[in-house]
Amino acid sequence: MEKIDKLDKRILSILSKNARIPFKDVAAECGVSRAAIHQRVQKLIEDGVITGSGFDVNPKSLGYTTCTYVGINLERGSMYKDVVKQLMDIPEIVECHFTTGTYTMLIKCYARDNEHLMTLLNNKLQSIPGVVSTETLISLEQSIKREIPVHVDD
Repeated sequence: MEKIDKLDKRILSILSKNARIPFKDVAAECGVSRAAIHQRVQKLIEDGVITGSGFDVNPKSLGYTTCTYVGINLERGSMYKDVVKQLMDIPEIVECHFTTGTYTMLIKCYARDNEHLMTLLNNKLQSIPGVVSTETLISLEQSIKREIPVHVDD
């Protein structure tokens, strides 16, 4: 990954607050041309600094009212990649992490209700070869959701 300079950080700071801001407005705020902003953003995408853009859809608007985090313990940590392949087939899983500590893996998933969650746990997650146990934590409320701040002076 290339080192990013102060202008890149300024662009990232602006875009992280409003990803839909027109490049002409970013250019005006940075004191450079729109073409320069376009080239910089393309380079940031190519270098893997910017990893996505788009809209966040509220899961509740689609009927997924239960957000859960599930800690998964595997027979062996080396089974992680095989288990991830199986988890990819479960669309309700939106995040998966290989972790240290109590669990081998931690996933975030959405369910329509408790019955749907029980089906996900019993019929899908716990039936994956290598999964020894799971522990489910239900999120009652998401209080903070944000990107890591971009400090221009760093």
